[in-house]
Amino acid sequence: MAMHPAPARPALSAGPLALTKESRTALHPVPEARITGGLWEARRAVNAGVSIPDGYERLAEAGNLHDLRLAAGTAEGEYANAGCPFMDSDVYKWLEAVAWQLGDPATEPERAERFAAQVAEVAELLAEAQEPDGYLDSYYQVVRPGSRFKELASGHELYCAGHLVQAAVAHHRTTGRTELLDVARRFADRIDAAFGQEEGRIDGVCGHPEIETALVELYRCTGERRYLERARYFIDRRGYGLLPGGRWGRSYWQDHAPVREAEAVAGHAVRQLYLLAGVVDVSVETGDASLLEAAERLWEEMAATKTYLTGGIGSHHSGETFGDPYELPSERAYTETCAAIASAMLSWRLLLATGRARYADHLERVLFNGFLSGVSLDGERYLYINPLQMREGHLRDEGDHTAFRTRWFRCACCPPNVMRLLASLPHYFAAAEADGLVLHQYATGSYAADGFGVEVATDYPWNGRIRVTVTEAPGADRALALRIPQWAAGRWTASAAGEEVDSEAVANGWLRLRRTWRPGDTVVLDLDLSPRLTVGPVRADAVRGCAAIERGPLVYCVERVDQPDGIRLDELRLDPAGPLGEGEGPGLPSGVVAVIATGRVVTAPDGGWWPYAEVATASDVDATASDAGAAETGGPGAGAPTAAVELTAVPYHLWAHREEGPMRVWIPLAGTGV
Repeated sequence: MAMHPAPARPALSAGPLALTKESRTALHPVPEARITGGLWEARRAVNAGVSIPDGYERLAEAGNLHDLRLAAGTAEGEYANAGCPFMDSDVYKWLEAVAWQLGDPATEPERAERFAAQVAEVAELLAEAQEPDGYLDSYYQVVRPGSRFKELASGHELYCAGHLVQAAVAHHRTTGRTELLDVARRFADRIDAAFGQEEGRIDGVCGHPEIETALVELYRCTGERRYLERARYFIDRRGYGLLPGGRWGRSYWQDHAPVREAEAVAGHAVRQLYLLAGVVDVSVETGDASLLEAAERLWEEMAATKTYLTGGIGSHHSGETFGDPYELPSERAYTETCAAIASAMLSWRLLLATGRARYADHLERVLFNGFLSGVSLDGERYLYINPLQMREGHLRDEGDHTAFRTRWFRCACCPPNVMRLLASLPHYFAAAEADGLVLHQYATGSYAADGFGVEVATDYPWNGRIRVTVTEAPGADRALALRIPQWAAGRWTASAAGEEVDSEAVANGWLRLRRTWRPGDTVVLDLDLSPRLTVGPVRADAVRGCAAIERGPLVYCVERVDQPDGIRLDELRLDPAGPLGEGEGPGLPSGVVAVIATGRVVTAPDGGWWPYAEVATASDVDATASDAGAAETGGPGAGAPTAAVELTAVPYHLWAHREEGPMRVWIPLAGTGV
């Protein structure tokens, strides 16, 4: 068994990425980041007080801990999760969430003590379960001991190892302790010794990427370059047919083409984006510009042709995969919560690597919409999938793919993934550049790097005012950059020290202010949050003739519970000429802003056994035509529109919190014939 010296303890506030001095990036994460108020503070408080403690109980009930005890020889009975060989990873994601919470100064001492005890308990269990050669995977130790590293496509051994490494790195960075890190390093050493193109080694890659980015972070934590080189090996060997074709072909595993040659994102959405996150990590540590170019090219193709308005990705339930370009159905949108998290991880890395505002824009969209919809306000229920429409009479699926909020899942990858992102979220909000500070996401809190610190006060996203006060200044010329969101272009004002800022101070999405700052200096950015209507891509058939409502960074939806009695959402038409106002969403948290719009209802006439009609006999859907002849021809005719009705839209991430029922993001426009 390899012996390792304890790594030097970094700053306690170090986050999921701790770049080395050799990292080739435009930005780097700030070492000191806290969120202290507003929407994100409230959601993180629930995560710390409810979700993470509840996660331990759910993992115990589901048998994840029991399976590890079987591997350790301290329990008896059947393996609980034999149908899912990767369930150890959920324990590791939960451990990572606990670790980041331990590093949050806002964590109450009593809760921190309980968390620390639970980590110690699980770390001891993992040490007991680990084989003398470093191998650790309960499924292949208990169920299939003769198949270690032989079922790479579906076994997920390296995927589980990656999550173990990330949890261990997080624990070391927030506490300075090494017991979990020692376990992770022994397994990483086993993997490093087992894989490669040299004779006697396994030339293979994991069916589910994750180990790549984890090994890079282990290199950053320990300084052991062999971990970085092994990560590069796994990146470089993918795309050479090392995994079987299977039902969906090699593109399902991103093994159909080397990453530098791939023309589009493909296959399982989470796997693709975890892979690209590792690609960016390897690129910035090795200086391989071809990898970064590939990641940017694939990200742009994804954003332009395969991303929902909410930032969600993955159009197919079958295989949890991307669809074709512009294949973006609302009702059957898969948009897994884990995929939104993977998208946030990738966009954050690309933002740091390049400094381009587009990645921060996308990160914001994903966080507020595609990600936040995945967890309930009470922190106890989750969505595995996040559709953009639910019809009247939708049938409940009791499996993992249900569109109803659920306490836990058989394959519970999403809940602990939500926990770890929320626990580490402050590190995603600000960055430092060579000579200044960059605020790319907005939440009340404090952010500092290199002797330059600020406090941010805002009620964003409900209010568009962001007040930034300098709390620490180096006494030298520094830049303070604030992102002007893509949706706010031309709709903002700013002042610095009471003087209006000229619009020419904005370039490439950044408002950059340079001066010798002093404590107490204040910058105020006002973003216009007036509601707006958005139309979809011209080639997206599923939403043609429809519009969605947005306000600031938030995508809105209409739910039946907010509309006048007797109205069906599939009979609603949105009047684009009507005003968009603001109001309150009844039954939602205080401060939430609803949008009031004007709509019309087109009621389908009764009668007739056949719902289709020839164009020659069917008027536009909003035309005032009679349904004469419908019964005779079997066609429905067209209903007459009612007078205008008031529609209430609420933020998409808050849907299905008051009652389960119909919802839609995209609404047909009145007068379009849709």
